[in-house]
Amino acid sequence: MIRKTLLSTLVILGLCAGGFAAEPKPSVGVVNFNNCMTDSKLGKQEQSSFDALKNQMTSLLEDTEKQTNEIAAKFNDAEYMDGLSPEAEEEMKNKFRGLNEEMNRYQNQYYQVLQQANMKIMQTIGAGIQEASEKVAKDKRLNMVMSKEACFFAAPTLDVTNFVVAEMDKTFEQNNTKIDNAKK
Repeated sequence: MIRKTLLSTLVILGLCAGGFAAEPKPSVGVVNFNNCMTDSKLGKQEQSSFDALKNQMTSLLEDTEKQTNEIAAKFNDAEYMDGLSPEAEEEMKNKFRGLNEEMNRYQNQYYQVLQQANMKIMQTIGAGIQEASEKVAKDKRLNMVMSKEACFFAAPTLDVTNFVVAEMDKTFEQNNTKIDNAKK
C-alpha cells in the first residue's frame, strides 16, 4: 500500500514536473528609444528635417528682431528723432508696433510648429521602433519588447536596441529604394 501511494505520488510529481518544463520561459527585450532615435537612419533623417525647419523659423524671427532693434535704436537716438517730422515719427512708431506684433505672431507660430513637428517625429520614430521590435521579437523568439524608459532596471543582456536599429535601417533602406524606383 505504501509502495502504491509512493509510486502514485512519484508519477504525479513526474507528470507535473514534465508539464512545468514544457512551458517556455517568458522572454523580454528592452529597447532604448533615445538610441533608436539618434542611431537609426530614420531618426537621423527626422532630426535633420526638424533642424531645417527650426533654422528656417529662427532666421525669420531673427530678421524681424533685427528690424525691430534697428527702429528701437533710432528711437534712442535723440538727434535722429529731432530731425523727424511728427508724421514720420508716427509712421515709425506704427512700424515698430507692427513689427512687435509680427514678432509675437512668429514666436507663437514657431513654438506651435516645432511642437507639432516634434510630435510627428516621435510618432514616426515610435511606429518605426514598434515595427522593428515586432520583427526582432519574432526572430529572437521574445514574448515582449518594451521601452527601457519604462523600466527601473533591466539587465544589459535584455537590451535589443542594436537589433531594432539594424531592422529600422533595413526598413528605411527598403522604403527609400521603393521611392527611388517610383521616381524613375
